[in-house]
Amino acid sequence: MSRKVTTARPKKPRSRVTYDTVRKLALALPGMEEGVSYGTPSLKVRGKFMARLREDGETLALRIGFLEREALMASDPETFFITDHYLNYPSVLVRLGKVRLSVLREVLTESWRAVAPRRLVLHYDAGVGESD
Repeated sequence: MSRKVTTARPKKPRSRVTYDTVRKLALALPGMEEGVSYGTPSLKVRGKFMARLREDGETLALRIGFLEREALMASDPETFFITDHYLNYPSVLVRLGKVRLSVLREVLTESWRAVAPRRLVLHYDAGVGESD
């Protein structure tokens, strides 16, 4: 009697998202620049705050609309959350060690769209280079 042997493929470990990952994704968007906010690295769109690394080095504070924030926290509370400080601000906190790269890319782009000047977003959507 021959037995068919199947070997399960080992799961590929998910690469850990770091602030450097956030930085690279964000800086690929038009008008992005680096800065400092509350003594930590931050990202801005033409001078307007979009995100910053929190003091713990593992959490990103990201500007995003209230409705989007609620949806993110409801769909993945282990990754997206807020503290009392952020209740009245259009922001969400992101645990970098938990967020999936594809989701991070989406929320960064959504945040960028909310912060970027309308004309810059229109040029981006049209596939046109940055315009001043």
